[in-house]
Amino acid sequence: MSLTTFIVVINASLMNVAIPTMVDEFDTTVTAIQGAVALYSLVIAALILPAGTLPSRHSSRRVMTIALLVYAGGTIVAAISWNTTVLYIGWSFIEGSAAAVLFPLTFTVLTVSYEDDDRAKAFGLLAGVNGVGSTLGPIIGGALTTYASWRWGFTLQLIGVGVILFFVRYVNPNPLSETDGSLDKGGTALSIVGATSLVTGFLLSGKYGWLLVRRPFFVGDVQFNPFGTSPTIWFLGVGLLAFAAFVQYERRMERADREPLVPLNVLTNRSFLSGVVTYNIRSIISAGFMFIFPVYLQAVLGYTAFETGLALLPYSLASVLFSAFTPGWRKYISPKTLIQVGIVCIGVGLVLLYEQTGPDQTISRMVIPVALYGAGVGLILAQITNMTMSSVSTADSAEASGVLNVSSSIGFSLGTAVVGSFFLGQFYGSVVDGVLRVRDVTVSTERRYELVIALEDAAETATEATQRQFLAQLTPTQRRLLKGIFEAAMFDAQRAALLFLVLFVLLLLIASTFLPRRIPEADERTDQPESE
Repeated sequence: MSLTTFIVVINASLMNVAIPTMVDEFDTTVTAIQGAVALYSLVIAALILPAGTLPSRHSSRRVMTIALLVYAGGTIVAAISWNTTVLYIGWSFIEGSAAAVLFPLTFTVLTVSYEDDDRAKAFGLLAGVNGVGSTLGPIIGGALTTYASWRWGFTLQLIGVGVILFFVRYVNPNPLSETDGSLDKGGTALSIVGATSLVTGFLLSGKYGWLLVRRPFFVGDVQFNPFGTSPTIWFLGVGLLAFAAFVQYERRMERADREPLVPLNVLTNRSFLSGVVTYNIRSIISAGFMFIFPVYLQAVLGYTAFETGLALLPYSLASVLFSAFTPGWRKYISPKTLIQVGIVCIGVGLVLLYEQTGPDQTISRMVIPVALYGAGVGLILAQITNMTMSSVSTADSAEASGVLNVSSSIGFSLGTAVVGSFFLGQFYGSVVDGVLRVRDVTVSTERRYELVIALEDAAETATEATQRQFLAQLTPTQRRLLKGIFEAAMFDAQRAALLFLVLFVLLLLIASTFLPRRIPEADERTDQPESE
């Protein structure tokens, strides 16, 4: 299960550092390659809830074997892709579909394979492996892209898949439910529409705005901006309505004595839902931090992908240590208290990074705040997954795993969208303000807004060749001036984004107050909504 998680997590982070190389190789645009990354996330979010329920109806071993074979097939297609269309098919669709099955399956298998302290240790180790994968991904991807080819990033995963297939025989072959129920097609359709709409809305928010349109949105040749609004608000509205309809539909299914996609006792379990909300907000913070921090290190401090991974090494080590070795602490300290201590560590780490942000920032100075952040993540993950999954009966673990994972997937999309758009908005706005100050020009708020949008569009479509061509037209003095403006703008954006993340940390601390004081023992877990 840990190796499966490692491969799927590292696969997602490999692509980001290879984007410039792939743009040149496929003779395409950055937007086209980023579209593959976005579509990969979208496919996972759309399918993860129905895919998570498969172990309830089929053998976990068989489900995992088939998913791994499909994943290997997608990896081969992505590795040999000769254009973006083939890349989309192999990586975004085939691998994304398999990953949607594997992510919740790991939670389900660990839930049914272990109990109490052993389960807590298993989830802690899984959380540590997840942290290592997200940290090593850019390093491995950067090294392969620089010294060999990005295609090796996909090809080498086949070795890992082969090892997992050897050990998959130890997975319990029996389905979780004794009754061979049919798939809830209506619930599946509503969950796919809901998750797809929400994630699409979040992905579009940075470019097109949240409420009012920032730039025209076209579907084919038809512009879609009713009443001057952004498409984001419409997608989010459809997603929320779909999930509201999903809950009502599941209630009807249960009243009619038919098998719903997710039992109501899972959706109404307060301990489980408080864990899901806490896990979701933690995902938002993690996604936001992992978006802004590597960009800052590479774009301002000039770090390579390897050096960026080195700067994140304290985070990786701390998260592994605290997630793997602190689950047993719940014998002496309440799991809820440990989670809240972890939240405080994250907040302190972010504040220290805020204070350090500047030209003299070095890897050695970042060790303590980055390690504090990692320790906080490790403390949270060591307890929250076990606490949340243990709130429901083992028979419902597959459905609970699907709900928890779709929530996390939506949280990561939301974190990247909200924190990422805030960070980039602050950066581009500061660049425009810096240039206007140098030129001693005053413009209206509306005109400034237009200039920020124009700069975003230019930066998104500019290749290295066009950047060099532009810089060649400038005098050395103008280049130094622009470099200074860009660096100052990035420092300002980084500070603002870190404080923005601190606000989410405070929200996470509030959400954690609703968690139960302790994890229920096996004989205390019931299917009642009032389960504590």
